[in-house]
Amino acid sequence: QVQLVETGGGLVQAGGSLRLSCAASGRTFSAYDMGWFRQAPGKEREFVASITMTRGTTYYADSVKGRFTISRDNAKNTVYLQMKSLEPEDTAVYYCARQRSAGSAYDLWGHGTQVTVSS
Repeated sequence: QVQLVETGGGLVQAGGSLRLSCAASGRTFSAYDMGWFRQAPGKEREFVASITMTRGTTYYADSVKGRFTISRDNAKNTVYLQMKSLEPEDTAVYYCARQRSAGSAYDLWGHGTQVTVSS
């Protein structure tokens, strides 16, 4: 059964950095676009970043543009989210998910990793 497992979350001071990883089991990782989402307490889940399966084209939410970088290593079945200049507003549970193609639903989600940014 294919699973997505996020790691790398933790507690960091404002201005600090973290790198999240999302490891996928199974052989079809490279066939999917991958995305990162987050959900803060009392708020709806929101899109953070995504990367396409073939060309590696990236997309970012305006709130993280210039601070976060998404990347993928298909050989390792892993997608990363490098986060810099973190702000308290970035505090959330971060989830990775896979998408068959642009515009389709994200059909598999990880369990999430907590990121807490202290002021």
